[in-house]
Amino acid sequence: MIAIHATAGSYSDRWVPYCEKNGIAYKHVNCYDNDIVQQLSGCNALLWHHHQGSPRDIIFAKQLLFALEQTGLTVFPNFKTGWHFDDKVGQKYLLESSAIPRVNSFVFYKKEEAFQWVNTTSFPKVFKLRGGAGSSNVMLSPDKSTAIKLVQKAFGGGFSQYRAYDNLKERFRKYRLGKTDLKDLVKGVVRFAVEPPFSKVAGKEIGYIYFQEFIPGNDHDIRVIVIGDKAFAIKRMTRENDFRASGSGNILYERELFDEATIQLSFDVARKLQTQCIALDYVFDKGNPLVVEISYGFSMVGYDPCPGYWDNELQWHEGEFNPYGWMIEDIINSAK
Repeated sequence: MIAIHATAGSYSDRWVPYCEKNGIAYKHVNCYDNDIVQQLSGCNALLWHHHQGSPRDIIFAKQLLFALEQTGLTVFPNFKTGWHFDDKVGQKYLLESSAIPRVNSFVFYKKEEAFQWVNTTSFPKVFKLRGGAGSSNVMLSPDKSTAIKLVQKAFGGGFSQYRAYDNLKERFRKYRLGKTDLKDLVKGVVRFAVEPPFSKVAGKEIGYIYFQEFIPGNDHDIRVIVIGDKAFAIKRMTRENDFRASGSGNILYERELFDEATIQLSFDVARKLQTQCIALDYVFDKGNPLVVEISYGFSMVGYDPCPGYWDNELQWHEGEFNPYGWMIEDIINSAK
């Protein structure tokens, strides 16, 4: 029997119907309960789609899952899939040590060393906090003076995980495009006075600074998701007058938009990192795909229109598919 922690808007919305449709034995558990270990008695797997925007998840999700995995329970996401989730600094070290084609990144833990680098590097560079999704906490540092201000703040007062002004701008952009409503826009105004709970829990980002190379000439990125021996992809166009594609909401799906070399690289990376599920974000330098970030989590509705998927032999399978069912089947096979 598999255990599922259900959260509205998470993969559990698809996991539970898949189990019920296919006669797979499962039980609901609550990972927030003090007796979660006892609840898992008789189960040989636990699936929990935890989220970087949930204050409670931030506190203990990884610790619980990895502790259970150490006892022999099969979990999703497991350690190799999830330890680097919402941690761009951790991903830097993983991608570098695994010799994966990537956008070069730079991290410093002393102000003096950061200033020395700023004074000798070229610009523009991309500044990021270690956490954040949908291009939040990402900005272009066009010149040395901007970078110096960022360094001073990083080793001074620090950065909040939630940037109210930038968030309101993004809400307004989506409101103009008809992708959100007035209620959501008003909520963004309220956030100037009321910090969201996840940001309070995460606290200030302070004591480090992280930059990536800026790769010019990209009006989009490519996201490839690999689950087991299958992969699917989307093309995300950048925002107007912006270099950021993640979270833009402008998504293209046609198979012809994706080259097989990028799909093959994605399978290779997933195999090397031994992940259950991995979403790889690529930009391109002279046609060569470079990984920007990785994650195990993705927003479900953005992928429902995908017209098909590739298997690990790069054979294309046209038509609707259920990647959340793939997760269930892979977990069952691992538990066996």
